[in-house]
Amino acid sequence: MPRTAPTGGGPAQARADALTAEYAAIWAYGVIGVHLADDDRRAARSAEAAHRSRRDALILQLSTGGGQVPADRAGYALPYPVTDRASAVKLAVEIEERTAGHWRAALPHSTGADRNQALAALTDCALRATRWRRAAGVSPITIPFPGRPV
Repeated sequence: MPRTAPTGGGPAQARADALTAEYAAIWAYGVIGVHLADDDRRAARSAEAAHRSRRDALILQLSTGGGQVPADRAGYALPYPVTDRASAVKLAVEIEERTAGHWRAALPHSTGADRNQALAALTDCALRATRWRRAAGVSPITIPFPGRPV
């Protein structure tokens, strides 16, 4: 997964960057889910479904608004090997934090319904990251200002 910062070049670019982050999140949850069981696996499936829903909404929004729809990649490089539950949950936290960062970057470039969409996505990512931190036994389980670069 590339550690790229959101570019923030206007509303369409901010949404395109968020779409790229959603693509990566969907791909990552395919890897994450393989290493989880029971409630964790259900949470990963739910997270993947949420990211798919946001992806679909962004594709529709960008394509009907005349914006460029960035293409998904066939695969993404993981920041570290995912070989067990611990590394899978760690990646889930990281994915949600990164995706939150892209949605946070979209906020200053949006108004009205677009701003509500970005804020809802940021909130959803922050909540999922908190749940994954709790599952990982990480303390603190919440962070101030979700999506903000560390």
